[in-house]
Amino acid sequence: MTFTLAIILAGIVMIALNAYVLLAGADFGGGVWDFFARGDRRQAQRDLISHAIAPIWEANHVWLILVIVLLFTCFPAAFSTIAILLHIPLTLMLLGIVLRGSAFIFRSYGSERDTAQQRWGRVFAIASIATPVLLGMCVGAVATGAIGATAVSRSGSFVSQFIDPWLTMFGVGVGLLALALFSFLAAVYLTVEAEGTELQEDFRTRALWAAGAVFVIAFGVLALSWTEAPMVRQMLMAGPWALPLHIVTGIAAITAIAALWTRHFRLARVAAAAQVTFILWGWAAAQYPYLLPPTLTIEAAAAPNRTLVLILWALAAGACVLLPSLYYLFRVFKMQRRS
Repeated sequence: MTFTLAIILAGIVMIALNAYVLLAGADFGGGVWDFFARGDRRQAQRDLISHAIAPIWEANHVWLILVIVLLFTCFPAAFSTIAILLHIPLTLMLLGIVLRGSAFIFRSYGSERDTAQQRWGRVFAIASIATPVLLGMCVGAVATGAIGATAVSRSGSFVSQFIDPWLTMFGVGVGLLALALFSFLAAVYLTVEAEGTELQEDFRTRALWAAGAVFVIAFGVLALSWTEAPMVRQMLMAGPWALPLHIVTGIAAITAIAALWTRHFRLARVAAAAQVTFILWGWAAAQYPYLLPPTLTIEAAAAPNRTLVLILWALAAGACVLLPSLYYLFRVFKMQRRS
């Protein structure tokens, strides 16, 4: 592999997406467990989720913003195609993010009446469930090659161009997989947040169930890929890096489950994050060198080299501000919670 400027920036896009999945994805998963809070400790479970998410959760969206900005500036052909052909699920996803954030704030700082709390709690939970599914459906539409093929032809009815590429069984499967992965991450993270309380066992049980759901849905998506995403399936099954990828992903998954079973929750958190990371990068590697398979490669979609160089310098300068700021933000509020 030759590391050109375009490939380096595509890698940075994936790193930002990876950060969004591990951080904001767990926040969405927290909304799932808020919806399924049950038993005598259901209010305590919701309180723990709220305390784990606030007040740093909105900062996690900076990674999604970075993904969008880099696609817009560095890969404008891919950005325009995605923004046009996937405008329906992307708009719904944006509405989900806004509704989720608004509902969380109104529930936390608004009226304390039970009816208002329940209403905003339902909006928060439903938006937390719907948004990851829509994100996964967009990823599924890219992986099948439907977006790339439609961008070339640009003919047909409204449904064939703007509905059919993402509303497929494979797309729904990838959406459910994203939801299961986010729920798994959230439950594992919450076992660490709940250290020393009865809630730790509640979220340990949920994490184990979510791990089982990830396993089942992942094999379902793989089965659907035989007909709906043959290129990605071929690379995942027979690519030169396929076996090592499956081995390290399997080791991470087994380690996470074993650590949960034996109640080594901090190890489970690291292993769960590694498992999700390997799955995400496996998808990216299966598409390489295409940004939008089967027609638009990373190099073909890239902006002129002058633009890419300027963006790299801007990223370097921005990282000097962003990374220390995020580290300080997390450190301050996590230390306050421990106190």
